Amino acid sequence: MANALAHETSPYLLQHRENPVDWLPWGPAALARARELDRPLLVSIGYSACHWCHVMERESFEDPAVAALMNEAFVCVKVDREERPDIDAIAMEAVQLMTGHGGWPLNVFLTPDQVPFYGGTYFPPAPRHGMPAWPAVLEAVAEAWRDKRGEILDQGARMAARLGQTSALRPAEDVTLSAEALDDAVRNLRAAFDPENAGFGGAPKFPPSPALLLLWARAARGGPWATKAGDMAGATLRAMAAGGMVDQIGGGFARYAVDATWTVPHFEKMLYDNALLARAYLHGWLMTGDPALRRVTEETLDFVARELRGPEGGFLSALDADSEGVEGKFYVWTVAELRDALDPGDVEAALAWLGATEEGNFVEGDRDPAGWNVLTGRGPEPPAQQRERIRAALMALRAGRVRPGLDDKRLTAWNGLAIHAFAEAGAALGRADFVEIAVAGAEFVVSSLRDGDGRLLRTWKDGEGKLNAYLEDHAFLLEAMIALYEATFDPRWFAEAQTLADAILSRFADSDPAAGGFFATSSDHERLVVRRKDLEDAPIPSGSSSAAVGLLRLAALTGDARYEEAAAAHLRLVAPLLGPHPQAFAYALIALDLLVSPRLEVALTGDDPDAVDTLAGVVRERLRPGVVLAGPPGDGVPLMDSRTAVAGAAAAYVCERFACRMPVTAPGELRELLESS
Repeated sequence: MANALAHETSPYLLQHRENPVDWLPWGPAALARARELDRPLLVSIGYSACHWCHVMERESFEDPAVAALMNEAFVCVKVDREERPDIDAIAMEAVQLMTGHGGWPLNVFLTPDQVPFYGGTYFPPAPRHGMPAWPAVLEAVAEAWRDKRGEILDQGARMAARLGQTSALRPAEDVTLSAEALDDAVRNLRAAFDPENAGFGGAPKFPPSPALLLLWARAARGGPWATKAGDMAGATLRAMAAGGMVDQIGGGFARYAVDATWTVPHFEKMLYDNALLARAYLHGWLMTGDPALRRVTEETLDFVARELRGPEGGFLSALDADSEGVEGKFYVWTVAELRDALDPGDVEAALAWLGATEEGNFVEGDRDPAGWNVLTGRGPEPPAQQRERIRAALMALRAGRVRPGLDDKRLTAWNGLAIHAFAEAGAALGRADFVEIAVAGAEFVVSSLRDGDGRLLRTWKDGEGKLNAYLEDHAFLLEAMIALYEATFDPRWFAEAQTLADAILSRFADSDPAAGGFFATSSDHERLVVRRKDLEDAPIPSGSSSAAVGLLRLAALTGDARYEEAAAAHLRLVAPLLGPHPQAFAYALIALDLLVSPRLEVALTGDDPDAVDTLAGVVRERLRPGVVLAGPPGDGVPLMDSRTAVAGAAAAYVCERFACRMPVTAPGELRELLESS
């Protein structure tokens, strides 16, 4: 019989509905049962595209004997980390404090009062590689709960105090916010840079999206570290694009590379990675003019539009790493398969370009025969027409394979990242279709992901939106609405941005003026063991830092000091960490750059849409991190107040904190003003 997860909408939870484990979703029923039975909560956290989550399910959660142990001693709760980042963050921090590492699946034991007291990640069904067996862990924890309750409760009290440390953080009295931290950050990124393979650190190697966006912003600003910043960002983008991280056939990026050379990926494809990387490649193209970077931008967004977009316009969450129970099976090729799929005249060019060999470069488990290849793009690239012919032939053959699982829930935060990417890229690249996709996504979110009182919701599936939205939902969507306004000049998106910003200030900002910063959950959220502040990027921007970026950009469009003051309060809170730890605080550093570096507001006006578009094109022709853009009709946008055409011609007003220079009407004059300011 199905367990209680059968009534959920999360694809990850539904994957476990036939387990013999008596799973419950997180909620009042599970907490009440734990108190009533005086049992610990066993909270198992994962997500639908997680390979090792599937492994542990097959090995342990589908085993009736193991399930009996779990059901007898614990109240078992399954959590989709993507739906409930609040539960996941508390559990992850606790396990990292206990063990020094984390990951998914994440299995943590809590008292009935929600306090974590033991946990870990993947546990095998029998002892392996120094890891204890899952049945032995269950028995040991059950015995400790029975015989050593006092010790567990004392340990839990200490853990609860440690988990609340981010909430208790206060800024130093003498803190200053200056550009010095930005130079320190680039210097420290340079020290961590891999000069041979690009990126930062060794294997496994993750796409450092927030750091790349920071580096491009510093490159665009100029100064002593600008060249080094651009060199690191460009080398990393090109290395990823040439390796197996990107799907050379269908576009789109995998989650990370298991090696230091970006060759063999962990094959899951996440919406958030592709949205953030599309922006990083777009910024690279705007800075360098390299057509290869533009092509990756477009192929990445084309992949998202094709495979991660619902009919209503919302964006889906992820594609699994596995198909037919085997990681990567959908994506890898033998030389024989490539020869069979291609026209004879294209075979040798394809093999050379894609790096395929008889020996292969990918081994997964006991797969036989050998010779499976993750396709890379490091060889001589065929001419454009032949390249597209090869890709089309391989796409057609691959379409007949069993596809990876699809997580089709729509998350507000990740939809915000995608809307932002499509809006920004559509405007900069002149791709009206991308802008239309962004508009459709925004219309879906504002119409389907709000409750009856107009408050934002976290997730939507099968026509149902649910769960209270988090800071990151509001913050990513705030940034997206500003980007969409700048791409379309439609004042409804500006109004949505203001609504989101005001919700952040009223429901997430710390009410203690001496503290500053933002809580990850709203003031009316369910009560958990601790109300955390979201400070670090991992792997997406922290909600707090995204909020700071969005609030600063909105302040530039409105002149409302409240927005800038709230952003600065967050930055003062994390100021000592910014320069020394740029990989963890890259997005906060982007906010700092907006706060302390020159900032310009550009207001366009006029009745001739083509002339306005021409002026907008000047603003969009290169990366301008300190510039916000407004245009007609300007209803309700303070930056547009009293902006009039000049002798009937479309005009551009270039302003700094609403102090404007004389308007200009010629594209060259606008370009000169922007470059000299």
